[in-house]
Amino acid sequence: MHLHGTTILAVRDAHGVAMAGDGQVTMGQSVALKHKARKVRKIYKDRVIVGFAGATADAMTLFERFEAKLEQFNGNLVRASVEMAKEWRLDKYLRRLEAMLLVADDTSILLLSGTGDVIEPDDGVAAIGSGGSFALAAARALVRNSSLEGEEIVRKAMAITAEICVFTNDQLTLETLRKDASNKEITTS
Repeated sequence: MHLHGTTILAVRDAHGVAMAGDGQVTMGQSVALKHKARKVRKIYKDRVIVGFAGATADAMTLFERFEAKLEQFNGNLVRASVEMAKEWRLDKYLRRLEAMLLVADDTSILLLSGTGDVIEPDDGVAAIGSGGSFALAAARALVRNSSLEGEEIVRKAMAITAEICVFTNDQLTLETLRKDASNKEITTS
């Protein structure tokens, strides 16, 4: 039994970052087991958003390890991500985990994988999961051709993805980190 079906999308703009994940959990190619799974969460004092694609138990293990790295490096997202990716790649147990992470603070978005990848998108838009390519394309089109803020771009791109990808639904968990005019984080939602 293989469980899958996820789309996670993050968009960074001048106001901060927004990340959303759909709620569908699928078994095989034809059965939707759950419709409101929560695949996006805030961690580290609500200053970092993490989304996962892949096996749920594996993702929970990675969430815990990543939060420990954030604690170890005082919330430094890049340093914690690099150290997490190194550990993930080198640890015999972690290497077998089938998941990817999308992590963000109010200024950066990073994609982490078990092969040691720590990738920051050039354009402030990143997506993972079975519907990731659809969400990425829709979000990039909206970023380039509208004046919408990141949060609204995420909502609209995820809605488009849910119309196309059979492994993505419209039951979103959306988290944001916003900055004030002085570039300091002020609100979370």
